[in-house]
Amino acid sequence: MTKAQKKHLCQILISAAIFTTALFIPAASAWRLPLFVAAYLISGLPILRKSFRNLLNGRIFDENLLMTIATLAAFAIKEYPEAVAVMLFFQIGEFFQNYAVNRSRGSIAKLMDLKPDSANLLCDGNIIAVSPEKVAPGEIILVRPGEKIPLDGQIIKGCSALDTSALTGESLPRDVVPGNEVLSGCINLNGVLQIKVTKEFSRSTVSRILELVETAGTRKAAVENFITRFARWYTPAVVIMALLLAILPPLLLDGAFHTWIYRAVTFLVISCPCALVISIPLSFFGGIGAASRQGILVKGSCYLELLSQIKCLVMDKTGTLTKGSFAVSRIIPSGISEQELLQTVAYAEAYSGHPVAQAVKNAWPQKIDRRRISALKELPGLGVSATIDGRSILAGNLRLMKQNGVMPPSVPVEGTAVHLSINGTYAGCIIVADTPKENAAEALRQIKKQGIEKLIMLTGDRTEIAQNVAAELNIDEVRAELLPQDKVGALEQILQNCAGKTAFVGDGINDAPVLARADLGIAMGKMGSDAAIEAADIVIMNDDLSKISAAVKIARKTIDIARQNIVFAIGVKLLVLLLGGLGFVSIWAAVFADVGVSVIAILNALRA
Repeated sequence: MTKAQKKHLCQILISAAIFTTALFIPAASAWRLPLFVAAYLISGLPILRKSFRNLLNGRIFDENLLMTIATLAAFAIKEYPEAVAVMLFFQIGEFFQNYAVNRSRGSIAKLMDLKPDSANLLCDGNIIAVSPEKVAPGEIILVRPGEKIPLDGQIIKGCSALDTSALTGESLPRDVVPGNEVLSGCINLNGVLQIKVTKEFSRSTVSRILELVETAGTRKAAVENFITRFARWYTPAVVIMALLLAILPPLLLDGAFHTWIYRAVTFLVISCPCALVISIPLSFFGGIGAASRQGILVKGSCYLELLSQIKCLVMDKTGTLTKGSFAVSRIIPSGISEQELLQTVAYAEAYSGHPVAQAVKNAWPQKIDRRRISALKELPGLGVSATIDGRSILAGNLRLMKQNGVMPPSVPVEGTAVHLSINGTYAGCIIVADTPKENAAEALRQIKKQGIEKLIMLTGDRTEIAQNVAAELNIDEVRAELLPQDKVGALEQILQNCAGKTAFVGDGINDAPVLARADLGIAMGKMGSDAAIEAADIVIMNDDLSKISAAVKIARKTIDIARQNIVFAIGVKLLVLLLGGLGFVSIWAAVFADVGVSVIAILNALRA
């Protein structure tokens, strides 16, 4: 509990103690009224001040004014216990509200703590503590165990494990070695690291996260905007109705002013829109906080609302559904063993820097003895030729084989085939492919369970490869061999045909136009590219596709809670307003209709 919360609770307890004492004092006692006034001022003075300040600033109609008018009118007709009770219970409701907001803000506050106070800059062998904003790209910083990494960069010296939970929501540390890229905001756990800064602080990951968090509250959902407009018209309307209720019936029906003023006061207390004004934004704030704890940054509550309405999910393939890097997926020998086939191709590709060659070399577990290789020659667009252990070797594509009179059998088309011939005889092939992520199939199944009706994949890859990936992951529709500029046109066709809202998920710089064009753009892949994050509405800060399902679940739960609060608050208020206007309920029932409903709605909002 914060210091301000403790002070607030202390005021409530003192006011309640004085109020209780006054209730048990005989009505004829001279101390009774002063005690009621003291209890009223202790609990109500903050509300009176707010009401007065709002009047000076032109904000006339709000819950503070309603409380002030209602309680002063109650004092005027000598209903002292009711007047104090309204202020006291209103403050109890405020206490619960502040507690709820602080609890929901907690997860977002952790993000705000990502920003380090300083960076250890290495300069001529000395370590100088400077502000992260003053470190330029290319400079070297030192990060000790237990310290936050202040800027994005590349490790040039040292090994360690990083706690990335604040960024990605992942609990397991990530091991890093020289050459690895690291993101600001991670905590260095056990080794001293020297990092070459690659981005200035204003463009670093932690800075971008803070910017997203700070602006999230400015983008309101349609439900929140409705409540704002509702309160703007509702509050003055009920004040006018209360005045009419206090004046017209006694004049027209020849009734007692005291009775109708009491009913008008009850009407005012009931009419306070606190439950709506407080609980609806709190529901969305809680939803955004819950998402951030799982490494999902939502740029505003309007996007959370959009996410709950998604019916069609369009996804990029490379880096989103697949790992984004080549790996050996199949070894198909012909006349030799799998091990010999893999070893021979790895040796043939020993000097090549091509991604396909690199994948083959990574698959061979032993060190390559280059002394066994001679007469190696790169054949652009075809492959390589070499002499290995005195044997004539060709390794490359189908065209290379045919040019040299070697006729391979048909092979699977789920990736790139590297064929091998030894002394002019076909020896098999190795299939290298960008394979789906380990959890992709299960993640997409969970997404379908959330009510997403259609999964569509867009890719620039070959149709055969795209269809194989789609079949493996159970994707409904594939559009392949698309250039980056073609993806926007393909998405526009999908938008026209989809009955509900459409979201696009991507991670590359060429995805930025599509992310911006979709109803909802989701960027993923360890913060993805700068352009993709800028264009996206939601950022998933790691490669886990299952976060999409979690985000949809959070969004739909948040919307459900907001709607429950609207129906409950308006329903109870309309009922008690009607009964209060007819004189069937007292101010005590009005207090429940205001503060009680607010507390229930706030507690319900906390479920988000």
